Amino acid sequence: MAESESGADKSEEPTEKRRRESREKGQIARSRELNTLAILLAGTGGLLATGGSLADMMMQVMRANFSLSREVLLNEQSMGLWLMASGKMAIEALVPLFVTLLIASILGPIALGGWLFSMEALQPKFSRMDPLAGLKRMFSAKALIELVKALAKFLVVLLVALAVLSSDRDALLAIAQEPLDMAILHSVQVVGWSALWMSCGIILIAAVDVPFQLWDNKQKLMMTKQEVRDEYKDSEGKPEVKQRIRQMQREMSERRMMAAVPQADVVITNPTHFAVALKYDPSKGAAPVLLAKGGDFMALKIREIAQEHKVMILESPALARAVYHSTELDREIPAGLYLAVAQVLAYVYQLRQFQTGKGKRPTPLNDLPIPPDLRRDE
Repeated sequence: MAESESGADKSEEPTEKRRRESREKGQIARSRELNTLAILLAGTGGLLATGGSLADMMMQVMRANFSLSREVLLNEQSMGLWLMASGKMAIEALVPLFVTLLIASILGPIALGGWLFSMEALQPKFSRMDPLAGLKRMFSAKALIELVKALAKFLVVLLVALAVLSSDRDALLAIAQEPLDMAILHSVQVVGWSALWMSCGIILIAAVDVPFQLWDNKQKLMMTKQEVRDEYKDSEGKPEVKQRIRQMQREMSERRMMAAVPQADVVITNPTHFAVALKYDPSKGAAPVLLAKGGDFMALKIREIAQEHKVMILESPALARAVYHSTELDREIPAGLYLAVAQVLAYVYQLRQFQTGKGKRPTPLNDLPIPPDLRRDE
């Protein structure tokens, strides 16, 4: 089990955020053995595929350059032209092989870990220039593994090369007895197949290195329990910060609510534990809207603001509790309370008419009709 720098066990799987940040830094699984294998196989395969044209090109260049006339040899300008012509022929014959190698050099690295371009990985790190850190890397377990892989590659390639040369011994000796054209073509084929078999020996190394690189990269990304908790706090927000944000949101909501109390038609109270402020505007909706509500200290503040702005205050404990528990701020009251609230608004209207001398005193409200499912005893 891996350990962090603090000594804690890295027992937790890496989170998606940890994987994403690691990829942005360029820290993904890569296998140099897989890259080497891809380039060698592409190169040897391309050599076998284009070996005939390469041999033909070599023969043409040799014929052209070994059969020059006396006039050409004595002409300084023509020698440069012959060199350029020979170079052009060589490049044209080698282009397919070079293109194959270029494609392999691109596909090899992205076969494990996918395509990645990270500017952070390109930035210079002066910590790598630390001699002590360099010595530590030289004598680390990873350096030992790289040494073992290098020795294994050497031994595998050596054994495969000996086996290939041993099997092709007769073919190699026969080249000396063949005509020049046949010898060149035959030598290209022998070299191509020998290189291909030796490249296949790297498959054994890559088959071991790829799983190891995946495992090693995962071990580097493993996290301690504390790291998981810290990441969760950073992504979700620290509890004290979230609590402060909720408090600020609550205070802003309360300020908006208190600012709306003077616009209310009536404030219904418990009389001390609850207070709700209602507003009825026929042009905006079919039912009264709850502008403010509160309990205990907040209820007291609502009553004080209502008294200050001469908003009618009416005591109706059952209705105040029902509205408080059933209605959200800036929402219409439920249909079950329409009749009770309508009676309250009618009473308020009649009372204001009486106070201005335009009507008689209304009868006090008693036993407002509140449905059982909306009643709250406390």
